[in-house]
Amino acid sequence: MSSMLSSDRNPESFGRVAVLFGGRSSERAVSLKSGAAVLQGLLNAGVDAFGIDLYGEQGAESPIQQLQAQPFDRVFIALPGPEGEDGTVQGALQILGKPYTGSGVMASALGMDKVRCKQLWASQNLPTPNYQLLDEDSDWLSLATLLPVMVKPDHEGSSIGIARADTPEQLQAAYLEASRLDRCVFAERLIQGAEFTVAILDGKALPVIRLETTHQFYDYDAKYLSDDTHYHFETGLDAAKDAEIRLLSEQAFAAVGCSGWGRVDLMQDQQGHFWLLEVNTVPGMTDHSLVPMAARKAGLSFEQLVVKVLETAC
Repeated sequence: MSSMLSSDRNPESFGRVAVLFGGRSSERAVSLKSGAAVLQGLLNAGVDAFGIDLYGEQGAESPIQQLQAQPFDRVFIALPGPEGEDGTVQGALQILGKPYTGSGVMASALGMDKVRCKQLWASQNLPTPNYQLLDEDSDWLSLATLLPVMVKPDHEGSSIGIARADTPEQLQAAYLEASRLDRCVFAERLIQGAEFTVAILDGKALPVIRLETTHQFYDYDAKYLSDDTHYHFETGLDAAKDAEIRLLSEQAFAAVGCSGWGRVDLMQDQQGHFWLLEVNTVPGMTDHSLVPMAARKAGLSFEQLVVKVLETAC
């Protein structure tokens, strides 16, 4: 697979590359680590790259002012979360006429909006768990028939603000906590079973990873801080199921209109059926991140991975 994915392109042909990271979302810490790793990877590969920390040392300057302050030819977006992953920065770069990595404006916005992404998948008969929108007037006792559920803020990433609820009291408490982060909160039917993630590079699925954590679910700490989270390429899936989850992930990615690179998260229930949870259009690139792991399994070094992602910039 590595020969199909690797690039023979001359690094100098990319011109001057700006790596966007930082931002002011709740995922800023992840973005800083991802951006630093991407920048170093590009430099190691011989690319003329530099970093822009949006809302960082430049203080009150707007993102547009920061983007206009230094000349560059294309952009590697390492800016997960609102403003970096929701189409905002993508739209600004399109106005400036600069090629950038990852999905375009529409797909980025849909990928960041979990509810509308689920609605789109459901309209195309792609399997995703049922959900219920929540608000301050919800009848928590009547919603008990939905339990157990995962309560999620609609526009957050990195599992920030997500909580499991098994009782009406827990459901209300989880809603109140999530509503501090997002005006739109929903409860999603809990799928009991194995959790998987599938990285997508240039439209093709990389090796499947099964996630194992001692936490109640694969939360922020399990993703970025814990050393007892395990990532298995021995997934327990037979060849047919492995092919099925790869194809489903590619279909889900394409259905949203995503391009370049990304990651699809799924669950497998106890009957063996796969369920789509969400698509990530700007996945993390830290030392705990999943896309670099899958790329290594496919035979790509981190430097080869970031160059290949950069090559898909449009």
